[in-house]
Amino acid sequence: MAMAMATTSPAAPVVPALFSSLPQRIRICPKPLLSTTCRRLVLPVPKSSSWDGSASEQEDVEGEAEDSAEADSGDEVEGDEDDEKPQPEAVSSSGFQFAAPPEGYIEPAPFDELPPESPEAVAAAYEALYGPAFSGESLMGNNVFEVKVVDPVDMDRDQRPNDDFSERVVQVSRVTKVVKGGRQLSYRALVIVGDMKGHVGVGVGKAKEVSEAITKAAMNGRRNLVTVPLTKYCTFPHRAEANYGAATVLLRPACPGSGVTAGGAVRVVLEMAGVENALGKQLRSKNLLNNARATVKATQMMRQFSDVAAERGLPMEELWK
Repeated sequence: MAMAMATTSPAAPVVPALFSSLPQRIRICPKPLLSTTCRRLVLPVPKSSSWDGSASEQEDVEGEAEDSAEADSGDEVEGDEDDEKPQPEAVSSSGFQFAAPPEGYIEPAPFDELPPESPEAVAAAYEALYGPAFSGESLMGNNVFEVKVVDPVDMDRDQRPNDDFSERVVQVSRVTKVVKGGRQLSYRALVIVGDMKGHVGVGVGKAKEVSEAITKAAMNGRRNLVTVPLTKYCTFPHRAEANYGAATVLLRPACPGSGVTAGGAVRVVLEMAGVENALGKQLRSKNLLNNARATVKATQMMRQFSDVAAERGLPMEELWK
């Protein structure tokens, strides 16, 4: 027992109270609680440096050497002031070599050294990029650069646009808006605008007064003009059907002398567009605004015979064969 205890490592901590309750064979060679081996990190130490202050002496020596080198270089620069230093070649950090310019290449002048450009040259450059500029003439015959934007509410009868479009009021209804403080009453006007030559628009306006609402609706109708395809007999080229909301409108062409057989807002829209012979039918909803917009939508679904013949690559005579 004594010999076994003597063979244990002297560096291992022995706690008699801890090992007294263990079996004898386990108490012979107890494992140390802490590892007796540890790794040491050895850092390389320069030969010139030591703990007695030799490192500071070396720094002083290096500083004197740098000062002498700078003095020598300064003398050389003073002697070669007139000589030009060679420019290093442009090489990227990745080692990429730029391609040599082609033969006959002339480097352009900086933009700040070019002569000033005239407004005509600038306009020509913009037209080459973005197409020709706007001519200033609109469909209503007004120059957009000279039209003064005026609120329709402040516009009098004499100040309204003088064009070929006529207006027809279809409906004026009183609407109410409920707010926290009570109810706000206003008027909504439905106006159809057209020139009797194939152009028509549906406008809606709302204001506190009836006249202001009509003016707003007329201006809104002029902003929403569409072109209605017509034949030489002032009728539709073919049938069409369109839906808008809960309203459905059917349009059919008619022979000359038939007139416009339709009612409600459909008749007003066709008359303002210049249609003289046509058949129209309202289905489902009887709402004037929805029927008017459904009529405009149906006219936009129609196509002229010439357009269809051009798409098919056929002459007009062979279109019906």
